[in-house]
Amino acid sequence: LSEEQLAEREYIKERDRLQGVQEEEKEEMSGFERLMERKMAHLLPPKMPGDSDEAMEPKTTFHGKAETDYKGQSWLAPPSGLASIARGEPLEMDHHKCFVPKKCVHRFTGHNKGVQRIRLFPKTGHLLLSGGLDGKCKVWSIPERTVMRTYEGHRAAVRDVQFNHDGSKFVSASFDRFLRLWDTESGEVLQTFGNKKVPYCVEFYPHDDNFFVVGYSDSKIVTYDATTGDITQEYNHHLAPVNSIVFVDDNGTTKMVTSSDDKKVLVWEWDIGVPVKYISDPSMHSMPCLVMHPSHQYFVGQSLDNTICVFQAGNRFALQKKKKFSGHQVAGYACEPGFSPDGQYLVSGDGKGKLFFWDWKRHKILQKYKAHDNGPAIDCVWHPLDPSVVFTCGWDGIIKMWQ
Repeated sequence: LSEEQLAEREYIKERDRLQGVQEEEKEEMSGFERLMERKMAHLLPPKMPGDSDEAMEPKTTFHGKAETDYKGQSWLAPPSGLASIARGEPLEMDHHKCFVPKKCVHRFTGHNKGVQRIRLFPKTGHLLLSGGLDGKCKVWSIPERTVMRTYEGHRAAVRDVQFNHDGSKFVSASFDRFLRLWDTESGEVLQTFGNKKVPYCVEFYPHDDNFFVVGYSDSKIVTYDATTGDITQEYNHHLAPVNSIVFVDDNGTTKMVTSSDDKKVLVWEWDIGVPVKYISDPSMHSMPCLVMHPSHQYFVGQSLDNTICVFQAGNRFALQKKKKFSGHQVAGYACEPGFSPDGQYLVSGDGKGKLFFWDWKRHKILQKYKAHDNGPAIDCVWHPLDPSVVFTCGWDGIIKMWQ
């Protein structure tokens, strides 16, 4: 054989060897991932044959009359009386006494399946963002009571949505294993994030809209940089999927409190991957939702033994054994509680579709309503300005406004 032929043979041999090495590496990697998936499979949505590793092409539809009004203001702009509040001037909470709503005054319909999460526009609350089990997010105008824009960017149900602090963008987290950062006004996708795990909850860092944290099904919490899409920090101490994240200001430092299916509540310093405190008690149940009290003194956890537990926010993070709210049946559902802006009332849906109002100081049930049919009343939010307006959503696909 000539030298050229020998060289060619050597080259082919080497090429095949390298290919084999690569294939093996791939096999090992996917083997580990498959193992993890199998461990978690009963908690995650099934992988469909049509599922690809790419996020779907996003679409957006504007439903309002015009994207700007006669002054050239964007449709996002708050109604003219609320501009000062949107700029961040503090509200007088003394004359802002809240009341328990009396009846359902409006039903927002438009989602084809259930609605999983609703969020009000920060500070002014004139727009409502909803994430549905049909994989769509919608933004509704509260004064006009119509849908303004639909955002389609997920193949599977949306698990959580969150506005940033001025409402110009929001993040949606879905069971198709992707997160999307949307521009609220134009509806374009600014960034897509994903690491093949299912994101369960998402929360923006209070001091910088450029960072948000995501709790994943593989029990990690991950911080993303919104502009570059890079992972800047991983918090890996939970033993089960992470359900909920809340930020606490404690003596000038920002701490992050997370809860998980492993029945633990962990407290973290921002950007330090080791928890500073474990809250774990043999009597504690899993808490799928944590919510901050408006006074920032306490946060509550929706506990799966049909109670709402209260924790001190800051210094010792102690469980307040005397403060407990019960009467609703929530077991098995991640029903998110909410507070009135003055902190007097606690509101929560339950697994039977009922809506409960408690007095925060006396722990008594003040009122209960039948809010949603065939399924839970999964989320409720209290309007930041109107003293008695509450929004609820459920798996019947309806968002209700109570007053």
